[in-house]
Amino acid sequence: MQNTSFLIEPSEAEALLGQEHVLIIDLGKAETYQQEHLAGAINLNYEHIIHGLLPVPGGLPKTPRLRSLFDALGLTPDTHVLVYDDEGNGKASRFIWTLDIIGHTHYSLINGGIHAWANEGHPVSTEAVRPQPASSSLTMNYAPLADKDYVHSVLDSDKHIILDVRSYEEYSGMRGGMRKGHIPGAIHFNWLDAVDRNNNLRFVKDDILLKKFDALGLDKNKEIITYCYTHHRSAHTYAVLKHLGFTKIKGYAGSWSEWNADQNLPIE
Repeated sequence: MQNTSFLIEPSEAEALLGQEHVLIIDLGKAETYQQEHLAGAINLNYEHIIHGLLPVPGGLPKTPRLRSLFDALGLTPDTHVLVYDDEGNGKASRFIWTLDIIGHTHYSLINGGIHAWANEGHPVSTEAVRPQPASSSLTMNYAPLADKDYVHSVLDSDKHIILDVRSYEEYSGMRGGMRKGHIPGAIHFNWLDAVDRNNNLRFVKDDILLKKFDALGLDKNKEIITYCYTHHRSAHTYAVLKHLGFTKIKGYAGSWSEWNADQNLPIE
């Protein structure tokens, strides 16, 4: 299969349907999947790609669990994954981040997800698809993962930027967790500012996003660590930055749920 871009439009994705070695993953709600989905798509419950237990519900599952999941999905080293969801691609972006963690780099995110697909007249199916298990042969790559010790170690670094993508109310301490506020020195960017509500929940246009990030002082030469409450919203920002050509990006999987629960960690 030809090299395919990271972010692709529904029309490009439609041309890949039915091709050999293409695995389509739908991270939308089960009821949405039952009503409409891409032909050949496998519906995956989001809970399967997160730790799910307090105080780190958004943490990365252990390697054996990930291996079992991707074996069950039928992922192989030759697989090109098409992924989307029904909520603006937050969950789909978390799946992309997980693929980066397991060392699988053949994937594309469908811009706008099922909203863009269905609203723009692309064919939908109601036929449920069962995965065909295979050996995923994971090679773990923890470079995109930041844990709380790592984040704490770079708080005063001028080579790192911590990006809080929660709402301003959460960032400023008006709400959000047992202790309220944000990780010291974190820059605020509301992840929703990268979602184009007037264009079927696609990413906002590149030039607009680049201006926003430039105004915030985001530098491609510095490492950017994204976080929210459970690394769901911040996975979307991770994907946006990846699309825009930022290469030094990490996601703090524990995010604010873990940070604010640890009384030994500082907050602002």
